[in-house]
Amino acid sequence: MKIYTRTGDAGQTGLFGGARVEKTDLRVEAYGTVDEANATIGAARAAGLPPGVDATLAEVQADLFVVGAELATTPGREAKLSMRLVSEQDVTRLERAIDAAEEGLPPLTTFVLPGGTPGSAMLHVARCVARRAERRVLAASASSPVRADVLVYLTRLSDLLFVLARRANHDAGVADVPWRPST
Repeated sequence: MKIYTRTGDAGQTGLFGGARVEKTDLRVEAYGTVDEANATIGAARAAGLPPGVDATLAEVQADLFVVGAELATTPGREAKLSMRLVSEQDVTRLERAIDAAEEGLPPLTTFVLPGGTPGSAMLHVARCVARRAERRVLAASASSPVRADVLVYLTRLSDLLFVLARRANHDAGVADVPWRPST
């Protein structure tokens, strides 16, 4: 099977379920940004992270693939995906992972700048991309239905990535980089 189809050469792409939309469609931008968040998490994992952090992110990557698939589906045809969509249960799993990752971390007394270990820095990049994905999905939801669970999942994801970045630094014995305002 060839990787190229030539069906998008005129600036349109097909959604699963049959609809054709412009590649500039907000829905395409949304699932593209979710894919970018997934790839950035993969880069963070490749930078070397503690095993517990890595295991959590492996689950997140699988979730994001499902979120992207849902967003790449013609609204109303999601049942044709034949996969379990992210749900409140997955949001709860993220919340538990946040709580577990926070255990033993020093309390936050200042804003934290991205940095520390390479893995932590990449998790901060992934957090920023996840926030952008959240904004893109929210923008797409103004003109095309998006399930609330998808938006809540993405909101919780950026919180998780922040805490995992701190956890990665902590486990490596590297302090978070505090923000110090100019005086």
